[in-house]
Amino acid sequence: MKKRLSSDKIKVRSVWISDVHLGFRGCSADFLLDFLHQTECEYLYLVGDIVDVWEMKKRMFWPQAHNNVIRTILGKAKHNTKVIYVPGNHDEMLRDFDGMVFGNVEIRNETIHTTADGKQLLIIHGDQFDGVVKCSPLLAKIGSRLYDYLLRANRWVNYIRRKLGFSYWSLAAFLKHKVKNAVQYIGNFEEAVAHEASRQNVDGVVCGHIHRAEITKHHGVDYYNCGDWVESCTALIENSDGSMEILKWTDYINKDQQILQVA
Repeated sequence: MKKRLSSDKIKVRSVWISDVHLGFRGCSADFLLDFLHQTECEYLYLVGDIVDVWEMKKRMFWPQAHNNVIRTILGKAKHNTKVIYVPGNHDEMLRDFDGMVFGNVEIRNETIHTTADGKQLLIIHGDQFDGVVKCSPLLAKIGSRLYDYLLRANRWVNYIRRKLGFSYWSLAAFLKHKVKNAVQYIGNFEEAVAHEASRQNVDGVVCGHIHRAEITKHHGVDYYNCGDWVESCTALIENSDGSMEILKWTDYINKDQQILQVA
């Protein structure tokens, strides 16, 4: 894909974002707002954990940037973008409204997307296949608290990196990819989600939940994870020809800054 200058718009057929966690201090709302403003699409899928109700029950945090994300999404839904919200475990109360439409945003517990080249993709958040969340909600919430502490450390690390002139880097993502048990968990999760897509006789699956953007195959099934806007600031996009790719927005911003500095 052509890299943009600051005035360019990215025009694609479809966009998937997940695990934004609005209402949580670790949410990268400013990065997401920039992405939404610079992107035009026919379909926008919100693949769960867009609003972090778990966190908001513990403490209220809702800055203007989080409100602006909601307003921008509703604005897209009003103007030629079909927006589908597939709830996750952190915003699971929305699952009670399956099939309903609010502000031109359609709520679906799961749905099927047909790509430009005719492939059918199952869209789910993925927590249904997370053994920890499914079997022990309490343990999952304890893990969420430990994860919060890690992300707070991540903010300090990136504060220091900015002062030293370095680009954004995710400590949480780095540790997750290095820990053997985490790597095994990710592999098992991908297998389980791909198996569900195979069971439903579709070509592939798009999910979120584990905060790890990925495009791969499992037993002939296309597996796509759109990542998150806490650690990595990633989205999955479908181009006009049906091809799929992961866009890491912090890389775009860093490259744009370099281009503008050279210019």
